[in-house]
Amino acid sequence: MGEMILEVRHLSKSFGKHEVLRDIDFSVSKGDVTSVIGASGSGKSTLLRCINLLETPSGGEVLFHGQNVTGRGFKAPSYRARVGMVFQSFNLFNNLTVLENCTIGQVKVLKKSREKARESAMVYLEKVGMAPYINAKPRQISGGQKQRVAIARALAMEPEILLFDEPTSALDPEMVGEVLEVMKDLAREGMTMVVVTHEMDFARDVSSRIIFMDQGLIAEEGPPDQLFNHPRSQRTREFLARFREE
Repeated sequence: MGEMILEVRHLSKSFGKHEVLRDIDFSVSKGDVTSVIGASGSGKSTLLRCINLLETPSGGEVLFHGQNVTGRGFKAPSYRARVGMVFQSFNLFNNLTVLENCTIGQVKVLKKSREKARESAMVYLEKVGMAPYINAKPRQISGGQKQRVAIARALAMEPEILLFDEPTSALDPEMVGEVLEVMKDLAREGMTMVVVTHEMDFARDVSSRIIFMDQGLIAEEGPPDQLFNHPRSQRTREFLARFREE
């Protein structure tokens, strides 16, 4: 068991009277790949947004190295620099080049010099196969390429943990593989990741742990072999059976 990085304790989130998350409890250790699966509307993306403080939890705690990040006076920007996020819709700055997208956060948040930021950005753009496109604007590259730039941008911030919110759901089928390959490489290198995904093969083959969410609750969690081959919950069995039919 590696060093504990993230703990989610009794987390809840409501929008008005609509309760989206209820009593969510799990932890992430260094090097873990935790995949969060479940039907659309089960609260998966809201969970990530609460972890990254893009949404304010209604109750419970998010602990980062034992410190409650939802407490008063906690500085969210410095925390977000250490907990990277890759969105399904890329969230690149359309008016900036690929390289500028990967340097701006380093300069503004990490206070790096432009030269150091560029060096770091080039390392990660090279890693995801996007170094030839550094002068392109987002509109000039494909969806799969945009997502690889978004991953490079997140990595350039040198986070301790990366959150992926359905990173392949906005991509054409032939581009899904290239993004999953980058994520598999990161997992092999020991990157700590929490991945909300509909890619069941990725979840089964790459994860150290699977969380199955249903109607805002964790219905079941466990290692991939147990959850995919010997699910305890009827809801898990129904969900996986539906995917096997597709």
